[in-house]
Amino acid sequence: MKLRNPGASIFIPDGISVKEGLDRTTHMAISAHQDDIEIMAAHGVIECYGQKDKWFCGVVTTNGAGSPRAGIYADYSDEEMREVRKIEQRKAGFVGDYSAVVLMDYASSEIKNPPGEAIVTELQELLLATKPSVIYTHNLADKHDTHVATAVRLIQACRELPADARPEKLLGGEVWRDLDWMSDTDKVALDCSPHENLQAALLGVFDSQIAGGKRYDLASMGRRKAHATYHESHGLDVTTGLNFAMDLTPLIEDPSLGIAEFLQSYIDRFAAEVRTRVSKSLA
Repeated sequence: MKLRNPGASIFIPDGISVKEGLDRTTHMAISAHQDDIEIMAAHGVIECYGQKDKWFCGVVTTNGAGSPRAGIYADYSDEEMREVRKIEQRKAGFVGDYSAVVLMDYASSEIKNPPGEAIVTELQELLLATKPSVIYTHNLADKHDTHVATAVRLIQACRELPADARPEKLLGGEVWRDLDWMSDTDKVALDCSPHENLQAALLGVFDSQIAGGKRYDLASMGRRKAHATYHESHGLDVTTGLNFAMDLTPLIEDPSLGIAEFLQSYIDRFAAEVRTRVSKSLA
């Protein structure tokens, strides 16, 4: 597969050919920024780590040039930060034994501004080249515009594929808003108990963000542990780490579903649950 943008690249950590690296993909994460994958798709990395029949491919749509910076990175230009972020994501691919790391190198504006035809077409080409069974992306209730736009562009890309080329499962994970608010029956609970050392190492690779003043490593591991304890109010902990996801699969199975309306249905069910619980106490 040939990527469109001049700064785009495909990195294969174990050195096999790009075609082989893409062909063997079974699980994929498509994120807006470098390090989003390691925050929202740890479950996919864990599922594939050390397995011979499961391989994880990480895809980043934007170039990272607009990343906040401080400390030793404070005076880095946008172009220098762009290169640092690419290197960090490749390091994560090596640490996590990814099948491939695909850096698409779009500007955020190219993702956010409709109709985003270029990124939709390129995502389709990538999905046809890899045919993953499971894809992790951002949830539709995330509060970062580029995250939501990335998820929407991916949904649009999947909808235009032949039915047999679409992933079996599309999951929207947590970065800039967790999903603890969702009704329990709607949550997809992803067990992140195994390989805590690997999870911490993957998050720690992104020094430009952590040293720059954002402790994503501590916050992400803490959120997983908090979810594991607070997920069940009347039972003992059965995991040591959980991420929650929103099941976006219906949106690619039925292209007639409105994306905004689909998200609203989750919000409506949560609102009804809260209202019912309060009403019972008032009766």
